[in-house]
Amino acid sequence: MKRRIHNIACIGAGYVGGPTMAVIADRCPDISVTVIDLNEDRIAAWNSEALPVYEPGLDEVVRRTRGRNLRFITQREGAAAVAAADAVFISVNTPTKTQGSGAGKASDLSYVEACARYIAEHAKGHTIVIEKSTMPVRAADTIKRILATTPHGGTFDVLSNPEFLAEGTAIRDLEQPDRVLIGGETPAAVDALAEVYAHWVPDQAILRTGLWSAELSKLAANAFLAQRVSSINAISALCEVTGAQVEEVAKVLGTDTRIGPKFLKASVGYGGSCFKKDLLSLVYLCEFYGLTEPAAYWQSVQDLNEWQKRRFAQMAAAHARKHGGIVAVLGLAFKKNTNDFRESPAIDICNHLLAAGVRLRLQDERVDPAAFRATLADEAKTGFAFFTDIEDAARGAGAILILTEWDSYAGLDWVKIAAAAEPGVAIFDGRKVADQVSAKKAGLPVFVVGQGESVPS
Repeated sequence: MKRRIHNIACIGAGYVGGPTMAVIADRCPDISVTVIDLNEDRIAAWNSEALPVYEPGLDEVVRRTRGRNLRFITQREGAAAVAAADAVFISVNTPTKTQGSGAGKASDLSYVEACARYIAEHAKGHTIVIEKSTMPVRAADTIKRILATTPHGGTFDVLSNPEFLAEGTAIRDLEQPDRVLIGGETPAAVDALAEVYAHWVPDQAILRTGLWSAELSKLAANAFLAQRVSSINAISALCEVTGAQVEEVAKVLGTDTRIGPKFLKASVGYGGSCFKKDLLSLVYLCEFYGLTEPAAYWQSVQDLNEWQKRRFAQMAAAHARKHGGIVAVLGLAFKKNTNDFRESPAIDICNHLLAAGVRLRLQDERVDPAAFRATLADEAKTGFAFFTDIEDAARGAGAILILTEWDSYAGLDWVKIAAAAEPGVAIFDGRKVADQVSAKKAGLPVFVVGQGESVPS
């Protein structure tokens, strides 16, 4: 029997749930979409003009749909929405476990399990439950077991529909996806969800797989992307000591059609909420099934990323200590065009610098200073402060670090910045965004990751 989805509920109004549901509502005006979240402040923000998530284009999509066929409500109000829903998305965090079996690697599914219990308690009739969060393979078994406890005699299908969004381009990725992946065991449920996406996604871009393949594909995709970043960063270190230029090497590699050019830009390392978490989840799964060598391989990708951040911080700290002991850090978000700093390289680099005894002056276009402050461990009481103005942040600095590739950093007035900074100041560009010609004309030496013989003395 053909199933149709007329009402959607989504539990989780974060970086994935909010934008995804906004685009579905925008492209499917015949479908009612309700986003539910336990955090009442977050829901209030979604219902305001100051959205809790910054993404280019998101404001416009929300303005078109909110109050039409898109609404944001608290979990206290959500029971009726779940009862009326033909499909319920689970879009909540699956962080790395901090205690118990698998601590430090395995995914913590407690939020997912809470969502499943909430759905089981309130769903009526037949409901398609959709994993939008990244899950370890076989997580759907846990969801199914919880749904089976429903007191209302309802029935369920569980699908995996992982997101493949890049923050900073999330709206474009949702509106023009490379692919939409739907994994399931019931063809009618898979087809019902595919019909939703078919409002704007070509059929050839909607991939149908088994449930377990879909769950594993998301982990594998992030692991492969992280592996490319760590691979080019490993080459960047070799470039620095041999005089080679990593950008030239990457261009050669990228022209090989078997390799391709994407994710071959050397940097201070990857960040964001997904890569580290998903890599560690993959490592844990390999260890759980006794696959020691694959586990060690994927662990090495993460280890290289940590090493890259650590060595960058050590170089900057060594220079700063010779020139006043102050470091200006430009960019705290893990990438441009987002206010998200979860697992941003800036966090570890700042903490390495503080541990090395240097003072920090921090600046970012979008990141909330109060929220970022909570990630810093200044045990030595070295000190740090936040600034909105770049020249103020650079005042007295012996080293200036660029850790986010904000477009505004490409056109900085290095003459003014040099005048504010400490004599002997050097730029440590972790994203290859600074205008090196302009900086050098201002008398500033520039170190760029992967550029041979460019480490300031």
